[in-house]
Amino acid sequence: MITSKTISNGILRALATILIIGIVLYFLYEIQTVIVYLCISLILCLIANPLVLFLKNKLKFSNSLAATTTIILFIFLIVGFILLFVPLIISQANNLALLDTAHLQTNFIEAERHLEEYFNIQHIDLNKVIKDSKLTSVLDFSYFTGFINSIINFMANMGMGLVSVFFITFFFIKDQDIFKDQARRILPDSNEDKILNSITKINHLLTRYFVGLLLQLIVVFILYLIVLLIFGNKNAFVIAFLCAILNIIPYLGPIIGTTLAGLLTMISMIGKDFQSEILPTTIYVIIGFLVVQAIDNNVSQPIISSKSVNSHPLEIFLVILISGITFGIVGMIIAIPVFTMIKVILKEFFPNNKIVSVLTERI
Repeated sequence: MITSKTISNGILRALATILIIGIVLYFLYEIQTVIVYLCISLILCLIANPLVLFLKNKLKFSNSLAATTTIILFIFLIVGFILLFVPLIISQANNLALLDTAHLQTNFIEAERHLEEYFNIQHIDLNKVIKDSKLTSVLDFSYFTGFINSIINFMANMGMGLVSVFFITFFFIKDQDIFKDQARRILPDSNEDKILNSITKINHLLTRYFVGLLLQLIVVFILYLIVLLIFGNKNAFVIAFLCAILNIIPYLGPIIGTTLAGLLTMISMIGKDFQSEILPTTIYVIIGFLVVQAIDNNVSQPIISSKSVNSHPLEIFLVILISGITFGIVGMIIAIPVFTMIKVILKEFFPNNKIVSVLTERI
């Protein structure tokens, strides 16, 4: 029999549950930076697993030495990545310094006049518009110092983040066997085998995925480099490397990379004739990048991505599309790893479900 006391107790339990969930969510929100560090460290650990196994099995390194060697390699890669951009920045700065601003202003005014005549637009005096709007009186130059401070804070946070990530990654690599044993003790006996099997499969599939992604980026980088070298770009290596890294972002990354390659190509050719040299070369570079993307989208990406996580290419496309619409660029980047983890967990815990069996038949 349902009494008022039973109803009140149920309401109190529901309120207590909601309160606890709210506190947990708030706590997770407050430590979101730590969670990001843990996720990045886990990804680095998965990428490093083949190298760690090689060092431990073939070269007989200890866990500590293998972890230390791997972290040092990651640090060298990051330092090398940063140093790659120094020549590019200096080169583009020199090109901009050689720019004839007076000639550029004349060309801009001429282009503006032709556009006004073509579209029958009344002439707009930009200087008069700025004065009438009293824009200069509204500007607050304290934003400049705030911008500089924000850059300094970003660099400081980035440095602290790198140190934290490498510290966590070191122990993930070094003590991963210890973590597995401790997890086995904590897990409930009824679901211990299912959880451990899920972790093992997830580790295997995601390691394959990230290694496959690395191979894909290498292929794209080589093709981009060939295109840029054909058209004599002075910073071909750096631009190809940067555009290949942008390919981590599915679908949007190649578009951003192509646009960036076109802009950097134009800047690197400042001082030459626009119609006969700069414009044709830029168009050829963009066409070359589009051909590379066609090869990547239709050959390397479906093969590497689908084979590494045992999913159909259409399935991967839909997951990335939905994640991008829901969570933006970050969602597109993490879509495949998260979807793979969900599939493995569903197969372990609900193997007899018809929908789950269809979705996970290739795992």
